[in-house]
Amino acid sequence: MFYSIVKPLVGIFLKLFYRVRVTGLENVPQSGKLVICSNHASNWDPLLISIVFPRQISWMAKKELFGNKILSFILCHLGAFPVDRGASDISAIKNALKVLKNDKVLGIFPEGKRVEGLDLNNAKPGVALLTVRSNSVVLPLNISSDYKLFNTVNIVIGKPIDFSEEHVQAKDYTKLSHQILYSIYELRQEE
Repeated sequence: MFYSIVKPLVGIFLKLFYRVRVTGLENVPQSGKLVICSNHASNWDPLLISIVFPRQISWMAKKELFGNKILSFILCHLGAFPVDRGASDISAIKNALKVLKNDKVLGIFPEGKRVEGLDLNNAKPGVALLTVRSNSVVLPLNISSDYKLFNTVNIVIGKPIDFSEEHVQAKDYTKLSHQILYSIYELRQEE
């Protein structure tokens, strides 16, 4: 309920300041568990993606955002949950798997922080671990802009990636995460 009220309000606000252009909405599965993986260059990214995405996204967000009680309340009611980026956060993994077990959408930035360009070494193996363990489909997404007021934000949604047919072992998680990250940045070519 809270999400359905806040999303249009935030959408109106952001669309006053940015021209949001989306391609690839036809690639979004209408139901079932899904892991959205996007690059991350600005603090606005999760909001901009959420306002155009047809399904509610539960974002993994850095734990520092939950230090403020008001912001924590808002984030939790929007479906976000904290992750400790400096450690193996078992609680965050359990929360993420719970989202996926309930056939919902999990939002992850595979690089774990804001970055400017492609460096496959930034890919965290956790994204592949969550995808494989939950038998979920990955939806790569690229967001790009200079984020200056009144400029265009391009959001390109790629085709779903399914690893369920592959025999994946723990040693493969880093390689799969690199593959996911590469597919995200490859979408920038399609703008």
